Amino acid sequence: MKKFLLMITLSILMISALAACGTSGDEEETSGNTNDSDTEESGEQVEYDLVEDGKFTFAASGEFRPFSMTEASGEMSGFDIDVANAIAEELGLEPNPQKQKFASIVEGVKTGRFDAAVASHTITEERQQEVDFSTPYYYSGAQIFTRPDSDVETLEDLEGMEIAISKGSTYSKYAEEVTDNIVTYDSDVVALQSLAKNRHDAVITDFLTGKEASAEGLEIEAKEMIERSEQAVAVSKENEALLEEINAALETLREDGTLAEISEEYFGEDITTLPE
Repeated sequence: MKKFLLMITLSILMISALAACGTSGDEEETSGNTNDSDTEESGEQVEYDLVEDGKFTFAASGEFRPFSMTEASGEMSGFDIDVANAIAEELGLEPNPQKQKFASIVEGVKTGRFDAAVASHTITEERQQEVDFSTPYYYSGAQIFTRPDSDVETLEDLEGMEIAISKGSTYSKYAEEVTDNIVTYDSDVVALQSLAKNRHDAVITDFLTGKEASAEGLEIEAKEMIERSEQAVAVSKENEALLEEINAALETLREDGTLAEISEEYFGEDITTLPE
């Protein structure tokens, strides 16, 4: 009887052991399949590293007419927005514009809040320490604007005077060359409006922005063009693959005339090619 019970016990143990081995193998196989899937998904994430799957999340200020403007509906429009939408289409992604104060946009890209900034950022050495830049999608430059009754013509004429600029603007370096009396605004347009209302002695801003403001009736006058600059899309340094895709998209948009077409719509000229 004892031998019989011992045989039954041994049989049960052997069956249990075999079942355990079978389960372990199945689990290992399942685990292996899951890891392969995760690797493929990780590969897609590395390729684009998007804030939100299927979307191109880009930042603009919405306060830099005609590059980015905020409509009554709260949606943004303008040259930068149309360029960003065209890039998104080339990437096969849904455009996801995000309004952000200009001064904090670069930090937002750097920390991963946005996939990119399509916000008229001038390429500078200082900014290149924080983010990477695409090839330029338009060319511009800093210009002095005053009221029509001003005698100011050049940057040197503004020695010690009050100059207004937008927060985070690269044009602050020019103002700092001639004065400590610098006033900042969240928007270049607001700075120009304040100038027209007899505040400040001058504004240094993008010549296209000043040109647009003048055409819309602001009593301001263009003076010395200080320099030429290149504007580009800002992307996180951790997202090299996305930068490559954006550059490829911009190349396509240049070659097929889309960038020039968008520029003509807003400025009546092509600002997307390097001036001669």
